[in-house]
Amino acid sequence: MFESPTVAVIGLGYVGLPLAVALARHFDVIGFDIDKTRVEELRRGHDRTGELSEGELADSKLEYIVDDSFLADAHIHIVTVPTPVGPDNKPDLRAVESASRTVGKRIKMGSVVVYESTVYPGVTEEFCGPILEAESGLIAGQDFYLGYSPERINPGDKVHRVDLITKVVAGQNEKVSQLLSRLYGTMNGGNIFIAKDIRTAEASKVIENAQRDINIAFVNEIAEIFGKMGISVHDVLEAAGTKWNFLPFTPGLVGGHCIGVDPYYLAHAAQRLDIEPKVILAGREINDGMAHRIADRINDQLDAASHVLVLGIAFKENVPDIRNSKVADLIARLTEHGHVVDVYDPMADKAETKHEYGIDLIDEVGHDYDAIVGAVAHAPFEDLSLRKLLKPAGLVADIKAIWRHRSIPSDLTYWTL
Repeated sequence: MFESPTVAVIGLGYVGLPLAVALARHFDVIGFDIDKTRVEELRRGHDRTGELSEGELADSKLEYIVDDSFLADAHIHIVTVPTPVGPDNKPDLRAVESASRTVGKRIKMGSVVVYESTVYPGVTEEFCGPILEAESGLIAGQDFYLGYSPERINPGDKVHRVDLITKVVAGQNEKVSQLLSRLYGTMNGGNIFIAKDIRTAEASKVIENAQRDINIAFVNEIAEIFGKMGISVHDVLEAAGTKWNFLPFTPGLVGGHCIGVDPYYLAHAAQRLDIEPKVILAGREINDGMAHRIADRINDQLDAASHVLVLGIAFKENVPDIRNSKVADLIARLTEHGHVVDVYDPMADKAETKHEYGIDLIDEVGHDYDAIVGAVAHAPFEDLSLRKLLKPAGLVADIKAIWRHRSIPSDLTYWTL
């Protein structure tokens, strides 16, 4: 359809930026974001997400814009905006809607609009398509075309990068599917799977993280069972993991923008069909309640109004991403129990954490805490001196098993799941 297309990537977050930079090695790429501060930072060579280095940004030909009029220069538009859930755990498609309106004003005859945002089957064609049509005055499937290629970004993962993984693509017709196969295949060596249609591609994405969520929920549930028996689930998993087909999932807090969110999109799709998604929602209930259960178990081992140090606010180890962090729920619960909580995370942004959760991160850890909570397994935490941080008889609550194989001073109490 295009010999040498100009590509616009709409949304330069964890998903859009690495994709735009990878594509810019082969095509003229416009990177658009409504966040002027974000665009200015990227122009200066700083990626606050930590996904790309200053050198990688400097080497890229990617053009950063905040003026959406430049989108009219593109032949292919790739939308990579967030799809969170609201307070009621229902899909929040406002960012997708807004991006669609912006793109719709700029597309022309023959344009292709691809969505990477996680949605339930039907959103691309039944929700986004009509918005694009209304804004452009064009007809989807006739004057312009839709596509879908689910994102598989794993924040902080330098192995499974967007240019090193299999990319699923689907177009509104065979010609568009082949175009997307060539487009994405250019950056990842042709490692492409063409799905049967857009709805199938949407469905494949939404079950990927739902599957992980359910498996983690099982491990979290058995952690609670074995905890009542005085058995560490980590010891159990270590033994069970010697079986060739045992799946290696570990317990803990399930946050972030994917695993803690995507299952609700699948559940919503089921409920629209009058199907009650029992397994999916049971997994969500277990994992959403994990922070309170862990906080309650920690509280049971403390005196009233203890001074507690929580290590980590990010949703996973070695990334600054605090989106949908369940550590915030754990901190809130400990505070409800009357404890004074300090929170330290050298990777998270202080202003963002304050804005998102009302939590003031401390600049450095103190000492004489009654308890420390290893909530996130950031690499710098592994070598901390537990003895220096804690009072005698202090509690080490090692949620992520950071210090499980260390020798713990005999006067300290060690607890893990």
